[in-house]
Amino acid sequence: MNIKNEMKLEFLSRSQNEAFARVAVAAFAAQLDPTLEEIADIKTAVSEAVTNAIIHGYDNPNEMVHVRTQISDYSVIIEVIDHGKGMEDVELARQPLYTSKPELERSGMGFTVMETFMDKVEVNSAPGQGTKVRMVKYISHEADETRRDG
Repeated sequence: MNIKNEMKLEFLSRSQNEAFARVAVAAFAAQLDPTLEEIADIKTAVSEAVTNAIIHGYDNPNEMVHVRTQISDYSVIIEVIDHGKGMEDVELARQPLYTSKPELERSGMGFTVMETFMDKVEVNSAPGQGTKVRMVKYISHEADETRRDG
């Protein structure tokens, strides 16, 4: 994979920063000239990943969430990282309708949404060490041009 550009964001774990992250990543991804549908997919997945980091990663709104976005030849790679609570059972957390905070009336669909809108989703987590969600979105026309040229 040939990384052409990279951006890093760091912001407090406050819910109002979710919209900032979503728009910033979408603006950065725009350099690949994605379709409106691809941009909407990226924004939705980033919203879910950042919301998970804020809601489930930390109890304190003064902790940091990190977002790293890379552009390759025909894909956008997004990592959302927290250094919070972490998860004991990642596979359980990825199950539809599972939530670790039912008192907040969460739907438990965050990972399912990410997996629906992105081409790849990887989750690494350890209790007390935090969570990293890595998502990849292939940009269709860029991938098509690479196949033609390649």
